[in-house]
Amino acid sequence: MDLGLKGRWALVCAASKGLGRGCAEALVGEGVNVVITARGEADLLATAAALRALNPAAEVRTVVGDIATATGREAALAACPQVDILVNNASGPPPGDFRDWGREQWLAALEANMLTPIELIKATVDGMAARGFGRIVNITSGAVKAPIDVLGLSNGARAGLTGFVAGVARQPRLAGANVTLNNLLPGAFDTDRLRGGFRAGAARAGVSAEALADSRRAAIPAQRFGTAAEFGAVCAMLCSVHAGYLTGQNILLDGGSYPGTF
Repeated sequence: MDLGLKGRWALVCAASKGLGRGCAEALVGEGVNVVITARGEADLLATAAALRALNPAAEVRTVVGDIATATGREAALAACPQVDILVNNASGPPPGDFRDWGREQWLAALEANMLTPIELIKATVDGMAARGFGRIVNITSGAVKAPIDVLGLSNGARAGLTGFVAGVARQPRLAGANVTLNNLLPGAFDTDRLRGGFRAGAARAGVSAEALADSRRAAIPAQRFGTAAEFGAVCAMLCSVHAGYLTGQNILLDGGSYPGTF
């Protein structure tokens, strides 16, 4: 299926690795020009080279910086001639016990996982509406649907973003102008973050990381972890010309882990 995106411009945040990179790869494969951001220059440049090799016809620009800062956002937006597609993404806050978190930890989580996406939406959405096309995909977490006790910072910040998007997506001035806003909720994906979590958990529990991974994998109905490539493919579908009637939704991609009907 032709997604109808050739020649569009996308800003993909935190795209040097993991799910952000998967989204960038899928979009570039569809002929989308991309601006990709990340804090680590080496990984970002390596990803940019891989994207150019994937589709030499697509333009790939890089911006090194922290998207959770005003300076990082300004640089990313300045590098993109126009933002037709926005993929919001940022590293999730660390796990822990809420009793140990102070105001500083809460503000950092809100800045990265709620306020930064809102600022980028604010900076781009009206331009999208004026041009008659816009797609915004926020990478959040399956924990928005089924909160995890040790992920209180993520639960709170991402749930706040989810509520905000639910309202904005339904504004007729946006939905009626072919601008959609949706959230993509990953479960367990084979990324550096997941593997790092297994290593940390293994050290605390005195078991091997492989044993923890096997246990987690067995609890997923699909009996495997997701891949960044399939996550990116779903993201690209949400950005396509065919998804104009889909807005304000939370798309859960978790291999069947969520046990509920709704």
